[in-house]
Amino acid sequence: MSMTLSQQLITIAMVVLGTVLTRFLPFWLFPADKPAPAYIRYLGKVLPAAVFGLLVIYCLKHVSIHTGSRGIPEFVSISLVIGLHLWKRQMLLSIAGGTVSYMLLVQFVF
Repeated sequence: MSMTLSQQLITIAMVVLGTVLTRFLPFWLFPADKPAPAYIRYLGKVLPAAVFGLLVIYCLKHVSIHTGSRGIPEFVSISLVIGLHLWKRQMLLSIAGGTVSYMLLVQFVF
């Protein structure tokens, strides 16, 4: 089933509208010349750590210590990410190092 031209144009317009709104809405709600509300400042402090915690849980939710490689590649790579971050404090280096480490371990070792 294919979309008609008008359906395609409406879909494109909705995607553009959604993108523009999500990009500009924070700047409209919280202009630079006014201080942000206390609740928004609080969220800015706690959400980054919460997001990283959720990502770690999501990445490790199917790791089983009773089968296969027993989670060794995952935990080696996590240790490398932590070590690189504590050493260099470079987020991209930490992420890239952990990703490359995991891929090499999974492809060539386990």
